[in-house]
Amino acid sequence: TKMVLKNLFTGQQCRNVNHELPDVQAGFRKGRGTRDQIANICWIMEKAREEFQKNIYFCFIDYAKAFDCVDHNKLWTILKEMGIPDYLPCLLRNLYAGPEATVRTGHGTTDWFKIGKGVPQGCILSPCLFNFYAEYIMRNTGLEEAQAGIKTAGRNVNNLRYAEDTTLMAEKSGEKLKSLLMKVKVESEKVGLKLNIQKKKIMASGPTTSWEIDGETVETVPDFIFLVSKITADGDCSHEIKRRLLL
Repeated sequence: TKMVLKNLFTGQQCRNVNHELPDVQAGFRKGRGTRDQIANICWIMEKAREEFQKNIYFCFIDYAKAFDCVDHNKLWTILKEMGIPDYLPCLLRNLYAGPEATVRTGHGTTDWFKIGKGVPQGCILSPCLFNFYAEYIMRNTGLEEAQAGIKTAGRNVNNLRYAEDTTLMAEKSGEKLKSLLMKVKVESEKVGLKLNIQKKKIMASGPTTSWEIDGETVETVPDFIFLVSKITADGDCSHEIKRRLLL
């Protein structure tokens, strides 16, 4: 029965996803894939550097246990606020109702407790649900109105996403990028998601200073593996070609 409900929900969810999510989110959407975001970031870098001669700054965000930290009650509220028909969250509540767990230790087992967080890895619903969760964060961050970003092709682009993998971007000043990052951090923590500072990286084509967040330094790198593709600060794709030939 649960599989039937999940399949029914997924079909309806796909229509809602395409309507509610912006084109900067390519994760688990029909007709989209990692190749689209890899091409997008390379195109943005090429336009910004070669045509407009701008310094550009990227911050690659990693969430700590992203899918495991989705709060169920917050998720139902988010789905409602994003205009999802009431019967769909109701079905989800029934699917997620009742799971309990116990922990076995060297001293015995704990009492049973209810599980109120997490969307299961491998479940066909989880990627779509997380996309809504992440979109709620970004909307509250106000990225659409933010001045930071890279202006190209008549629009201002300040983030690219593939499910939980998020890349923030800005031009001219690393401080603009840091401001974006702090907004995302604050809104993420409001719904129970924490940024993994140790895995967060900054890549810049211009001068930058080291950042400290929660007492930890954010590493600045000359290149980064972005959705399995090596992206370099100078925009040179020859490094990725050589890497692929050696695989």
